[in-house]
Formats: sequence, structure tokens, C-alpha cells
Amino acid sequence: MTTYQNDIDAIRSLTQTHGSAWRAIDPEAAARMRAQNRFRTGLEIAQYTADIMRRDMDEYDADSSVYTQSLGVWHGFIGQQKLISIKKHLKSTNKRYLYLSGWMVAALRSEFGPLPDQSMHEKTAVPALIEELYTFLRQADARELDLLFTQLDAARAGGDDTAVEFIQSQIDNYETHVVPIIADIDAGFGNPEATYLLAKKMIEAGACAIQIENQVSDEKQCGHQDGKVTVPHEDFLAKINAVRYAFLELGIDNGIIVARTDSLGAGLTQKLAVTNEPGDLGDQYNSFLDVEEISEAELGNGDVVIKRDGKLLRPKRLASNLYQFRPGTGEARVVLDCITSLRNGADLLWIETEKPHVEQIAGMVDAIREEIPNAKLVYNNSPSFNWTLNFRQQAYDQLVEQGADVSAYDRAALMSVDYDDTELGRLADEKIRTFQRDGSARAGIFHHLITLPTYHTAALSTDDLAQGYFGDEGMLAYVKGVQRREIRGGIATVKHQNMAGSDLGDNHKEYFAGDAALKAGGQHNTMNQFS
Repeated sequence: MTTYQNDIDAIRSLTQTHGSAWRAIDPEAAARMRAQNRFRTGLEIAQYTADIMRRDMDEYDADSSVYTQSLGVWHGFIGQQKLISIKKHLKSTNKRYLYLSGWMVAALRSEFGPLPDQSMHEKTAVPALIEELYTFLRQADARELDLLFTQLDAARAGGDDTAVEFIQSQIDNYETHVVPIIADIDAGFGNPEATYLLAKKMIEAGACAIQIENQVSDEKQCGHQDGKVTVPHEDFLAKINAVRYAFLELGIDNGIIVARTDSLGAGLTQKLAVTNEPGDLGDQYNSFLDVEEISEAELGNGDVVIKRDGKLLRPKRLASNLYQFRPGTGEARVVLDCITSLRNGADLLWIETEKPHVEQIAGMVDAIREEIPNAKLVYNNSPSFNWTLNFRQQAYDQLVEQGADVSAYDRAALMSVDYDDTELGRLADEKIRTFQRDGSARAGIFHHLITLPTYHTAALSTDDLAQGYFGDEGMLAYVKGVQRREIRGGIATVKHQNMAGSDLGDNHKEYFAGDAALKAGGQHNTMNQFS
């Protein structure tokens, strides 16, 4: 017996208890609707996907080649099409997630219009996008199952028992489009209470993994821009605790917290850490400050000083009232941040770097793993990196190290198309191709994501179409560049009415009204041209 057949039997029994009043209810139709709506709440989704992530984390610990991946998406439809494509081409969603980028929420989903990535957008837009993504993924399930049910009916009508058995097995073993979402809560949008309240909304919408960063919430900056300001560890740990309490309150006991450190690129702090004794966490944080030793006589009006080892140290304070760290302390601060976060409730780490370099990342992870052997990263394969230039420079340096002749290359101009089909260009491209595999094997990267890919693909495809359609190609730009490719590639959106639920709605009409249903999918429906 399968869940599908069990539901048919249970609903048939239920209808019989109601006698003739429920005679119009078809038990199989109701069972189909149940199958198409497997997840009834966001909390069900959060628990289902948390279980997936925990399983995947355990599998990665046993074998670093089974890392996970995601692409950032900014609309439910984009997330839906991504998962449909994954199922079509790769046959399974296993180890493939979605990433919800705060940058893209700010740039694309705010009622203010496009905003910089500084937490100025409405924080409610984040859980709203999570809910939207799962609505579209559940609709993808409903649509795909509806197609299977239609095929099942046709096979039954044709007396094809082999086809009936095959289609029934597809229904019984159906893999949902619902996958984990790693969701960006930025720096928590305020104090720990604000963080807790937003985390609850995100979890209720379906988020099983929340990523939070150690920047100040009121001066938060994009991870790849200047002017980043971190907070003392105790401030950040309070927000990690707030997220954990939100998970526990809602019953998602194995929810995942991703602790992100921006310390590698952050040279400033908003305040000094509280310290009670030498060597405690606050003292370690303050030890990275850029200070000058002064005497009591040199104290100025309003000066703030730190006493350490019997000396008076004055932190260098900027006109903005921010304090600066000593240059060159970034990696040490990252390591301390990561160890501290894992020891205080975080599950995964995120180290924001200025370039994609496996050995740079691995150097920090090696130090972290001396204290916490199973430390794992979520890594941002960011479009803010110039991947071609970075890896051609790495390839150039490798060739120099190997004693190769590099006189044909200008290291300062390696973006040139002239280098595309050269030994250096091919070596760099191979390094890019294997970056995720190499990073997971060497640097403890459990999850690779690209934060903003669909922002760029939407712009690129729109540019291609606009150039041709408004230029000399006219309608051919759409037909050749879009529709013909959709048809030949089996892209679901070529039947856009079906994608939007027209056939699903027709079947529901038939369930509800029987032969009296007015359906859209008749012989005059132009979508029949794509059958």
C-alpha cells in the first residue's frame, strides 16, 4: 500500500459515512489533491528541510566529495524554474538548495525601489519571499503530479496495464521540488529581540537555515564593499541565541544557524568589548584594536583608554566615533570569530573573503579545525569577484612558480580575449571548473552558493532579447532566441498557460462540477500547438 492508495481508501470510507450528501466527492480526486499539497504549513517545510540539511551535513563529514550547492533567487518563479530544471536535467534535487540573498531582496523586492545592501529594506520582505518561494515550489509539485494523473487516466482508458503500473510507481515515489532554503537575515535588523521576531517569521514561512552576520545592524554594509563594522562577540552571540530560541519555540529543534564573519574585510568596530579578566573573550577582541601607549598625563578630554599589562592604551577613534583594528589582523579575527560562534550555538560558518582562493580559505579553516575538527563552511562564490581575472592571475603565478615561460602574458591585462584560448586561459578555466570540488576537499566547504546569479541572468537574457527585437531581427529575436529554444529544450514555460496552472484548474473544475465544468483546455486552446 502507498500513501496515495491509503488516502483513496480513507477518503472513500469517509464519504460512505456521510452517505448521499457526499456522493459527488470522488475519493481519488481528493487523494490527488492531498498528494499535490503535501506540505500544509511552513513549519512542516522547515522541519522536512532541516532533516535534509542535517543528513547532508553528516554525509559531508564522512565524505567531503558530497558537498551541497545552491543558486540565489529573488522571486518564487525563478526558484521554481531552477528546481524544475534540476529535476529535468539531473533527475534529483539531492544536495541542491535555494539561497535567499539579502542583497537581492534590497535590490529587487523593496517597496522603496532598488536599495543598496545596507538592511534598509523592509525586513518583512524576507519571510514574504521565503513564503513565496515555497508557494511556487509547491505549485511545481501540483503541476507535475497533475500531468502524471492525466497520463494515468489515459493509460487506464487505453487498457495499457504496463503504462498504468509505471506511472503509478512515479506517483508513489514522487520527489518534491521543496528543498532547503538558506535565508539571509543580514545582521538581524536590530537588537536580539528584533532578530528573534524576524527569525520566527522566517521559520514559520519555511526557513530551516538562517544566516546571520557579525556586522552592526545600523551600519550594515554589503560583504564586498568598504566601511564594514563588526560587533564584539557577546553582541553577536546574543543574536545567535535569539535565532536558536526562535527555532526551539517553533519546534524545529534541529534548525541550522549559519554564523557569518565579515572580519576579514572589516577594519572597524562600533564599540569596545566588555572584559572582566585578562584573556577573556572581550579582552581578545580588544587586543586587535589599533592603540597607542600613553601616560596618564597625556589623557585628553573624553579619551577612552584600555588598561592592559599595567599600561594605558588609547584606541584610535575616528571622527565617526568608530574604532579601528590594526592592519593585518583580519585572518586572526576570522578564526576567533568562527571558533567562538561554533562553541556558542552556530552550526555552520560563512567566511566572507575578498577573492576566491582555496588556499587562503583553507589556511583559516585549518586553524579553526585545530579547535573544532568538524567545522564546515557555507561559501559565497560571489559575482562580486572577477573570477576570470582572479584565476588567470592564480594560473600565471602557478606557471611562474613552475618555471614556465610567461613572457607571452601581461599579468596586468589578463582579462583580454586574446588569452581565452591559451595554456594560461585553459588552466584558469579548469581551476574555476573544479573550484567547488577543490574547496570542499581542501577547505571544509560544505555548501557552495552563488549569491546573485539570477539577478545577472535576468539582465543578460533581457539584454539579448531587447537588442534583437528592437533591432533588425524583430520577432525572430524572440522566436529563435527564446521560443524555439524552449520547444527544443523541453522547457516547461513554453506552455505558459499550463505552467501557470490552467490544466490544473481545469481538472479541479471537473472535480467540483463534473460534466458542467467550463474548461479552458479545449480544441481552440492555442497551447495545443505545443503538444
